[in-house]
Amino acid sequence: MSVRTTGPSRADLVADAALSLLAERGMRGLTHRAVDEAAGLPQGSTSNVARTRQALLELAVRRLADREARVLALHEMPDPRAGADALLDALALATHRALTGHRALTLARYELALEATRRPELRAFFDATGARFRDLLAALVTGLGSTDPDRHTLSLIAWADGLMFSCVAGSFSAAPPSLEEVRAGLRELLAGMLRE
Repeated sequence: MSVRTTGPSRADLVADAALSLLAERGMRGLTHRAVDEAAGLPQGSTSNVARTRQALLELAVRRLADREARVLALHEMPDPRAGADALLDALALATHRALTGHRALTLARYELALEATRRPELRAFFDATGARFRDLLAALVTGLGSTDPDRHTLSLIAWADGLMFSCVAGSFSAAPPSLEEVRAGLRELLAGMLRE
């Protein structure tokens, strides 16, 4: 007996095409018609899934969070009791993956983040969707003995986001750091935080 597997849903196809367009063309290139074409769907399909631009952006943000969770392997993050070295290795690998194998996804996130600065309704949705990443990091640094988990979570996110921006869209895009270089920078950051 063969097991029948199903492919991605129509909403996922639309969202994935939207993310690809954001990375390739920026926010101005994201239209319902362009998504239909990029996804290989009949004209009007995207409108059936996400009638408004806001709905399309929210669909893209939701899919982005799901895909980034897989890239970052959030389900594989170690228990803080495993120690700082285990967390360091997992975070370094996750950051390096985003820098090297998933640059387009990271670019799409920056496009959506910038658009959220102009659309309060998207800002609320973007922030709520990203809370699972922030909450996980807060739990991890708390478990490692952070004396100020909120501040240390912000520092960790700012470090990773700054590194990713510089290496995906900034002046270091031609030569992203190696996994060992990412690990070394992260080791310095965590050592400073946990020493306080």
